Amino acid sequence: METDVLGAAQQMDFSLLALFARASLTVKLVVILLMLSSFWSWAIIIRKFISFRAARREAETFDQAFWSGEPLDELFEQIGTRPDGASEKIFAAGMLEWRRSHRQDGNLIAGAQSRIERSMDVAITKESEKLNNGLPFLATVGSTAPFVGLFGTVWGIKVAFEEIAISQNTSLAVVAPGISEALVATALGLLAAIPAVIFYNKLSGDADRIVGGYEAFSDEFSTILSRQLDA
Repeated sequence: METDVLGAAQQMDFSLLALFARASLTVKLVVILLMLSSFWSWAIIIRKFISFRAARREAETFDQAFWSGEPLDELFEQIGTRPDGASEKIFAAGMLEWRRSHRQDGNLIAGAQSRIERSMDVAITKESEKLNNGLPFLATVGSTAPFVGLFGTVWGIKVAFEEIAISQNTSLAVVAPGISEALVATALGLLAAIPAVIFYNKLSGDADRIVGGYEAFSDEFSTILSRQLDA
């Protein structure tokens, strides 16, 4: 009897597809959820790397144009009121409020400086939301995927022990296949969580540095406008 069980275990397929096919419905749902979470996490990671690189390139290009010595009014005319780049949007928001703060006689309306700064702060907040979009999902996957995988493992082991009780055979050859199927869920949970945590920390830091650059530019631009107001 034991020899027959060992022979059947040796002939059993332990590939990932075979383990998934033999798993219970609950474990299959957990595995599918973790795989979808992992694929979506990688899609966010790749998209963020591309968008962050474009944002840094756009900020560098705009900084060169801003500090080239060209008059700000001419630069604003070239950019327009609805630019595409984040740095350009922040600059455009400040320049629009600067022009709106002038009365018909050429004098400035009181409180122009604070309104200009608030306009640029609103533009920075919008760009910050775009940069951080999707990162909360990575944080959620990183914090919950191991526990979701553990749930699948616990459920799979429960089902395996139930099958052992029904078959009334406690040999390792009978126990091992069910446990290996259950452990796949934990492995996938870690596989989804580890990259999500690593790249969440990386991308969050990158987003903070990009937004910090926007804020630094806003402060410098406000200083330039403040000098003109004082003059």
